[in-house]
Amino acid sequence: MSLLRIKKPSTRKGKKALLDREPKTIENAKKTLIMEGRKCSNDIRLALKDLNQLKKPNVKVLKKNYDISPFEDASTIERISQKSDSHLFIFGSSSKKRPNNLVFGRMYDEQILDMIELGITQFKSLNDFKNEKIGSCVKPLIIFNGYKWKLTEELRRLKSLIFDMFQKETIDTIRLQGVEHVLSFTITEDLTILMRSYKIHLKKSGLRTPRIELTEIGPSMDLVIRRTKIGSDDLYKLSLKQPAILKVAKRKNVTRDELGNVHGRVHIDKQNISALQTRKMKGLRKTVAEKKAKRKLKKKQSDDIDNGMEVDSADE
Repeated sequence: MSLLRIKKPSTRKGKKALLDREPKTIENAKKTLIMEGRKCSNDIRLALKDLNQLKKPNVKVLKKNYDISPFEDASTIERISQKSDSHLFIFGSSSKKRPNNLVFGRMYDEQILDMIELGITQFKSLNDFKNEKIGSCVKPLIIFNGYKWKLTEELRRLKSLIFDMFQKETIDTIRLQGVEHVLSFTITEDLTILMRSYKIHLKKSGLRTPRIELTEIGPSMDLVIRRTKIGSDDLYKLSLKQPAILKVAKRKNVTRDELGNVHGRVHIDKQNISALQTRKMKGLRKTVAEKKAKRKLKKKQSDDIDNGMEVDSADE
């Protein structure tokens, strides 16, 4: 039995590449792999090109055509995804049985978790809209319209997959002037998914908040669901598990302000002020009369104890 030899990297670039692939508490932005099948129509090529523009810079485009069927044998996609460190993939193909076909999928533990096949029934590319576009690295707002996204588990997984596909790095705060792009996904009564892309214009409104106007910039797609292959519920829950270090434990009476400072509130019992040790000053000393009264009280309490009477501690 021969053991598999693992060659250690000898260059700084190779060490950095392996270090980047190691598990992290906060993972990197997910990279998308874009592939073409053996046969592709012009609409599929334009659609993959436009999706590449929306996904930049977290995208890797393969120029080679692959004669594979992801739903029958996905080993090639799993191998290429592992080699390129890509967690998402888009596979485009076209055939007589399934024209203008797009397969969206995502990986977990170097295996395919979810995979959904969509057919394009209507398509307009970015070049069909003759207007001003946005930058390639702008983080979009993602909107899902329609109540049917929650009807079945396949639709819920598709919504989650689309969100994973088009989101970029996670941010904590946003600037209003930096919100420029909107991706809208609307599901109709016949389960057709309408994908639209808009540019946001901020206009004067006379108020503190500006007036919003949207201009469609493309791409525009009408998608129908063809085939689905989703992972089991147990595997899906396992893929959503987060490290314990990221879960902030709730601490009672502890808050954190906007600057990150920790503020705590402490509750204590009512203090007996008469028992406090204060500074010994001449003016705070007891008088001779107070001392005599205290001695008489103690003598009275001791006599009562000798006579078998109960002494009230409140008299002290």
